Parts: sequence; structure tokens; C-alpha cells
Amino acid sequence: MKYTFGLIGTGNMGGAIARAVSQTLKDGILSDKSLDKAQELARELGFTAGSNQEAALESRYLFLGVKPHLMGGMLESIKADLAACTEAPVLVSMAAGLTIAQIQEMAGLNCPIIRIMPNTPVAVGQGVVLYETSAAVTPEILEGFLQVMGKAGQLCRLEESLMDVGASVSGCGPAFVYMVIDAIADGGVACGLPRPDAVKYAAQTLLGAAQMVLESGKHPAQLKNEVCSPGGSTIQGVRTLEQRGVHAAFMDAVISACEKNAALGK
Repeated sequence: MKYTFGLIGTGNMGGAIARAVSQTLKDGILSDKSLDKAQELARELGFTAGSNQEAALESRYLFLGVKPHLMGGMLESIKADLAACTEAPVLVSMAAGLTIAQIQEMAGLNCPIIRIMPNTPVAVGQGVVLYETSAAVTPEILEGFLQVMGKAGQLCRLEESLMDVGASVSGCGPAFVYMVIDAIADGGVACGLPRPDAVKYAAQTLLGAAQMVLESGKHPAQLKNEVCSPGGSTIQGVRTLEQRGVHAAFMDAVISACEKNAALGK
């Protein structure tokens, strides 16, 4: 096959994946319903732009970056091309709610399938990519996939039955975190900080706090307690957040996202 990496669908998530992969290799082909959009991204990243059919025929790892409700029609349009390949391509689906079995049925052939749930920070090498594989994925195929995605961030294997909830935490989570950064920055602006400074301080604070959780091994509640000095300003801020139900609100946001993910494949 001509290309190691192929991508159909260069939207926000597909584009983020392409940016991550471009840090590892340059033999890739991008396709989108808007050829201009695919060409623009291909020029930026050093890839080739082409049609869905070309991507299907020439890619070893074919990433499917289309929305769940469009997946069936897209796969139907390239089914003959997939069947014509001398070596079955590895289909990598990032469609929320669609199982490996559903992708297999839509594709209409017994090719290796890897289901992934990535998040947009893969574009800067700090993402989370949850993945599971079909029975046809050999250790060699999996190793190739891990190499292709090596610059994306953390790659975590997760059983498919937990994929919807995992995606609700890591896939939807960046949007929740951006809201936190925006809110904290707004508070700083309200108290007199210039907005660029407030945004920078808030973003770096979340980045540092997250790194503390990952590297210290401590429970987030313990780290929170270590910041809250008796009678200090931090505990008063925490009290205000608890009074406003912020903890429960974030829990409910994840649960709502999980319910929606589960419904997408039905």
C-alpha cells in the first residue's frame, strides 16, 4: 500500500489525529467531503489529499473520522474499494457509540478493526486515546498502530463495554476543562487581572495540577486538602464551589455525556 496513514474526515477530531500522526510519519493521505479543506490540511502537515476511494485503496491504517450517523453511508460508498484491496486495510473508527461489530457489518468484510476514542489534545501530543481491537488485529498490526499514534499522548486499552463512559471522561472532558479555565480567568478579570494574564495563569494552573495528580500518585482530594490551609482563602473558595454544587454538576455532566454516547449507536 502507498500510505501508512489514511484519514476520511478532516473535522476537528480528524484534524487533531492528523496533526498527531504527522509528528511520526509523512506518508499519509487525507480525504474530506470538502476537498479544499483536505488539501489545506495536507499542505500544512506534509500529507497528500485525495478522494475517499483513493484513501480506501492505498492506506494501511484507514482512520474513519466521520460522524456516527454518516458512517454507514460512507462505508457503503467505499465498500467495493475495500474489497478490492490485495491486503485488507486496518479500519480505525473514532465514531462515538458505534461498536466494532457495527463497523464490521457496515464495512461488509472481515478486515481488522481498531476502535478508538481520542480527544482533541492529541493535536499537541497531550491527548488520551482509548482503544480496543477486533479479533483480526494481530500483535504486529497493533504495534504498527501504536507507532503511528506514538506522538498523540497516552494510549490506553479499554474493554469495549466501557468505551462510552471512558469517552465521556477523556473525550468530552476537555470541553468541561476549558469551561473551568474560562471561569477561573473571568474571576481573575473581575478582580482586576488583564485577561491574557488571567487565561495564562488559569491554564498553567490546571496543567500543573493535572501533572501533580499523574506524578504524585495521590488522590485528587488529598492534593486539594494540602492546598487548603486552616482558615485560609482556598478553603473559602472550595466552600463556595460546594455551595454552588459544582462537584455534582461535573459528575452529572459526565453521566449525561455517557448516556448520549450510548444512544448514538442505536
